[in-house]
Amino acid sequence: MSENTFYCRQAIQLENDILRVTVLKEGGHIAEVFDKRAGVSPLWIPHWTSIEPSAFDRENPGPFGTGVDAKLLAGIMGHNLCLDLFGGPSPEEAAAGLTAHGEASVNAYEISESPGMLTTQLTLSLAQLKLTRTIELHGERVRIQEHIENLTALDRPIAWTQHVTLSPPFLDPATTQFRASMGRSIVSETDPGSNAYLQPGAEFTWPLAPRADGGDADLRQMNPTAPASGYTAHVADSQSEDAFFIAFAPRPQLAFSYIWKRADFPWMGIWEENCSRLGSPWNGRTITRGMEFGVSPFPESKRAMIERNRLLDTPTYKWLPARGRLDAEYWIVSQIADAIPEQLSWPASQA
Repeated sequence: MSENTFYCRQAIQLENDILRVTVLKEGGHIAEVFDKRAGVSPLWIPHWTSIEPSAFDRENPGPFGTGVDAKLLAGIMGHNLCLDLFGGPSPEEAAAGLTAHGEASVNAYEISESPGMLTTQLTLSLAQLKLTRTIELHGERVRIQEHIENLTALDRPIAWTQHVTLSPPFLDPATTQFRASMGRSIVSETDPGSNAYLQPGAEFTWPLAPRADGGDADLRQMNPTAPASGYTAHVADSQSEDAFFIAFAPRPQLAFSYIWKRADFPWMGIWEENCSRLGSPWNGRTITRGMEFGVSPFPESKRAMIERNRLLDTPTYKWLPARGRLDAEYWIVSQIADAIPEQLSWPASQA
């Protein structure tokens, strides 16, 4: 483990001969999974200057504005954890101090090291949850385990999403390919950008989504024409215990994947942003694809999530018992390949 500055941020790095994983101290984001063979990390580094969330000043917000997502945008990178919100807070929650995607994306973590492993811990004081995450390197794979404890005496519904965002130079809307073990799907009624190309609210089966102008869009590739934006939600294939997505960039010949247990995270959302957001700090320059797997279909308020209850015959949140605990394990796999793999298998823990 080494302490470093990564794009103006305090960070901890864990590496072996193949991979370097960078974790931000504030927000706990997995900012980088750098494959030394390919010379690239697929994860999103925004084009704007990142600052520590603790340095964000709502009275002088700079390019980030004063919205509920301002503090998050000031420090977002790569793979951030959304807990116990996936989306924006209600007005009352915002007045109480919550920001978009919750405390886990902006608060400072305690980080410790044991051989080949990082352990990050955070107590969410407003949500009254305790989070422990371990990150281990196994060759070209990264094993991640998360444990969430309910510090209250009440059963409660929670939001819990892994917000994995890819960007150039790995991501190219014209050439990067995707595979995913998804089935029933739906287009969001509301567009996260300003140039929606899919039919709002349309239900479909992965990967062919109805276009707003007719025909189908194959979501195994981004919409290559800018500006474009969209959000779709997908239920993991019920025929397998595991769920996955694979992203493949032909030029570095890198297949970058996540695999998780469907029982832990039954949903995956795909967020596309291709130069559609013109306001600051986006400024029409951002190209990203979020592959966001979790317990909820859409980023929305906690109240909306609970009132929705089920969608496509699948719950839209998970229950966390009083004084109880939820555990999840998932893996990142970074492979050199001539073509995109069509399937992904659960890794052996000690490989």
